Amino acid sequence: MDYEALAADVVARARSAGAHEADVYLQTSTDFNVQVRKGEIETLTQSGSKGLGLRVFVDNRLGFASTSDFDTDALDHLIRTTVALASVADQKPENALPNGGESVRRPELKLYDPTIESVPTDQKIALAKACEAAAFAADPRITNSEGAGFGSGTTYTVLANSNGVVSSYHSSGCSIYCQPLAEEAGKKQVDYEWSFSRAFDQLEPAEEIGRKAALRVVRKLNAVKAPTQNAPVVFDRRVAARIWQSVFGAVNGDSVHKGMSFLKDKLGERIAAESVNLVDDGTLVGGAGSAPFDGDGLPTRRNVIIENGILKRFVYDTATARKVGNGAASTANARRSYSGVPGIGAFNLFLIAGSQTPEEIIAAIPNGFYVTDMMGHGANTVTGDFSIGASGLWIEDGKLAHAVEEVTIASTLLNLLMGIERIGTDLIFNSAVVSPTFQVAEMTIAGS
Repeated sequence: MDYEALAADVVARARSAGAHEADVYLQTSTDFNVQVRKGEIETLTQSGSKGLGLRVFVDNRLGFASTSDFDTDALDHLIRTTVALASVADQKPENALPNGGESVRRPELKLYDPTIESVPTDQKIALAKACEAAAFAADPRITNSEGAGFGSGTTYTVLANSNGVVSSYHSSGCSIYCQPLAEEAGKKQVDYEWSFSRAFDQLEPAEEIGRKAALRVVRKLNAVKAPTQNAPVVFDRRVAARIWQSVFGAVNGDSVHKGMSFLKDKLGERIAAESVNLVDDGTLVGGAGSAPFDGDGLPTRRNVIIENGILKRFVYDTATARKVGNGAASTANARRSYSGVPGIGAFNLFLIAGSQTPEEIIAAIPNGFYVTDMMGHGANTVTGDFSIGASGLWIEDGKLAHAVEEVTIASTLLNLLMGIERIGTDLIFNSAVVSPTFQVAEMTIAGS
């Protein structure tokens, strides 16, 4: 089926039914997942899906509905229903498509690997089993497993609107993970490792993922509480990414407009150490969150949010920018699926890497806390308070000394950002929000 033609036809039919403006967001996808545990298959699923979301505007009134039925009668019903919903909705000046429009094609983003669909099922299962087996073989203290798995999927996305935009792209992804359990002196610990790539041949080797997962879990054994104190804190790259996810929530233009962000009055001011450069880039080649266009149909772009510690911009979709006014414009940060209307979201959010390896960062600290896990939400993006349960490893004389658990680390997000002293080189783009390891000068650590 020609899905671009179908999407454009639904837009035209919506206009004929009374919509002043309309857009269609259509997606088809395939998914494969296998999970093994102790060498045996626990679950194996393969599925396909499709859906179409129709958004219409009538006199700045918004209507939206979606369907997975592409038959003519079902689409006629969808169109009538959506136009009827718009006719009784509240009128808001921001309810309209972006001005102008052009079809967007950017194949150089390298989001699609067609070979993923041709990888034999037996090979995918074997990778999951090899990953788990490598973890068991790495250390005798690994006595059990919560599973290892392989997943892959492809998606075809189409956007068409009444401004003449008809754009589409294929995307794919595959991942492998392992979650071993280690035991010593009657106490158990669990940890995990994973790899993600848009292309099958760029995944890390399954055995390497298993070995890394084993290393992470055994170093958590024999954990103790740390004494309450103020000390330097190093955030492992995995937990560091959660910090930037919270910062992104605080630069969300809708939250700022409502006065629900601790950064609402900080635009153009220093909010972080000079070494901090935070970017959201929808055009990153092969990025986990990359796309040629956003949920409003605008070409994606690279947005520098923090530059040399200075807050440079808030992020907007089309509707929020119009609501804010005063020169605000969309930063092409509209995210959506076929089942919902656009909302503000990140594409590839990351802290630009520094010049020191994690080992060099740790070696420079005589006494401090290396955080590898955080429990709970922790960050209040309205007040800027930060307090979260954490576990990890204690640093003594520049070396990882022993495991630490059941402690709380606390500060404010502003103090945390301003206190960043060292940033690592270990930036790995295996998710839509990533970070290198970084070190904060001092935080309150509440333990025993």
